[in-house]
Amino acid sequence: MNKTDLINAIAEGAGLSKADAAKALNATTAAIANAVKAGDKVALVGFGTFATAERPARTGKNPRTGEVIEIPAKKVVKFKAGADLAL
Repeated sequence: MNKTDLINAIAEGAGLSKADAAKALNATTAAIANAVKAGDKVALVGFGTFATAERPARTGKNPRTGEVIEIPAKKVVKFKAGADLAL
């Protein structure tokens, strides 16, 4: 499912126009992104939790040359699925 399919499903499920469903989806994703960027955890009960995590620095290898390189530490977004998403 891509974004257009999701907008269509939201519009049909909530009885909204596609334009209103697109605005709702964009606002939702922007709110989640802004909260995670600010370091907050976003928990949607039953669906899952978005949070930031620290990925430590590590050494890696350039696959072309075999040269050892240093990969710097960085923050990444993690998603943990909730109980309703369990397959």
